[in-house]
Amino acid sequence: MPLWSGIVLFLVSALLMILGITLFNLGVDISLIPIGEHVGASLVKSRNLLLIVSIAFIIGVFITVAEPDLIILAGQIRGVPDSIIIGVVSIGVGLALTAAFLRILFQVPLSYLLIGCYLLAYILSGFTGYEFLSIAWESGAVTTGPILVPFVMAFGLGLASIRGDKTSEEDSFGLVALTLIGPIIAVLILGLFFNPSSGSVVDLPELDSFSDIISLYRFNMAQYFAQIALALFPILFLFAIFQLWKLHLKTKTLLKIGVGTIYTYLGLVLFLGSANLGFMPAGYLLGGILMKNTSPLALILVGLAIGYLVVAAEPAVFVLKRQVEEVTEGVISGRAMGIGLSVGVAISVGLAMLRVVTGLSLLYFIIPGYLIALLLTFFIRPLFTSIAFDSGAVASGPLAATFMLPLAIGASEAGGGNIYSDAFGIVALVAMTPVITLSLFGLVHAIKSRIAEREAVIPAEDTIIDLDDASEQDSV
Repeated sequence: MPLWSGIVLFLVSALLMILGITLFNLGVDISLIPIGEHVGASLVKSRNLLLIVSIAFIIGVFITVAEPDLIILAGQIRGVPDSIIIGVVSIGVGLALTAAFLRILFQVPLSYLLIGCYLLAYILSGFTGYEFLSIAWESGAVTTGPILVPFVMAFGLGLASIRGDKTSEEDSFGLVALTLIGPIIAVLILGLFFNPSSGSVVDLPELDSFSDIISLYRFNMAQYFAQIALALFPILFLFAIFQLWKLHLKTKTLLKIGVGTIYTYLGLVLFLGSANLGFMPAGYLLGGILMKNTSPLALILVGLAIGYLVVAAEPAVFVLKRQVEEVTEGVISGRAMGIGLSVGVAISVGLAMLRVVTGLSLLYFIIPGYLIALLLTFFIRPLFTSIAFDSGAVASGPLAATFMLPLAIGASEAGGGNIYSDAFGIVALVAMTPVITLSLFGLVHAIKSRIAEREAVIPAEDTIIDLDDASEQDSV
């Protein structure tokens, strides 16, 4: 594909992506979030533990099966059937979501579950094939896409709100964090039995004119209409069942949710279609050009810049920032959180480019990174722990899978590296560094709170002196 056509394709895709993000943000507020909250609250009111566990598992599996990012990842792995990867990841998400809801119901600290899960993942990483290792850590990050994240977060809010105690806000976050580590463990186990085969994993379209770009969209957008419809269907079907069985919402509310669903649907089709058709080839070409024509330092610096800018376009990031600002009552502002996420993702992509250049193992970054994040959980409020680990999953959205991963693959192939061990893992790093960044936000908040508490305390002796002075004046 000529360079000029790649640039034009990227610009056209960027315009369609802006329109898609606008429609998605408009629709998710009046469709996916209310549906999740209503269904979650209704489940708790039923007080049927078996029903809650079963619905949680079914939701996790069926949403993940149709998650577009996962389909993209599975198609980029040669030598392992797509259906096996998708099936294993879906089961991992289903089990993780079940564990997340049980944690809320029985008020188990999120940090305990995270520490246990990541320790298990570290142990399994020692036995999984070297080339499959990065794929496994990548799988969890790409699973938490634009459909799963808003619905699961709203589901958790509805589930936790019924309890109404002081920990309900803390418990409403953390579900997405567990749906990230669940697939990682599942695919690490799969890696004991499979190894990927070599070969290029990105197919570039032949585009010689602007009409070819139009034809590319015309012939390929139909599959995204079908994929998104399939992805949204389980949520809508579940909502319909609960509406007839438990909810009985008014017609006006249903119409509002219906309109929001249409906006969400069209927004996701435009966003994911433009990301896959335009951003994936552009990322691959850019990676190859940078590797061939610039120094390794330039590749790393470009990675830093791209990482800082790309996260601002992730649809699920908008949802998370708004919900965090509401729940924390402004303690964490959306703007501050956005900057923290951007800095974290910039560092992630810079480290990923360093791996492409040097061939360093992903474990050299993943193990110390998550150990730091897990240690910080002992010094910050549980709410900050939940938000921090959710933020990592949210930051690793469609753009990470469709632009930054091809960027790393293109650079790795141009440099003669092993794409599975050197390029794969970039999305996993994108999911890790925001966790550390926002945990540090929580640490700063904890320190400031303790200082404020100390300054607010009035010494006892001062109070006694004031009282004595007052009594002497009264006697006079």
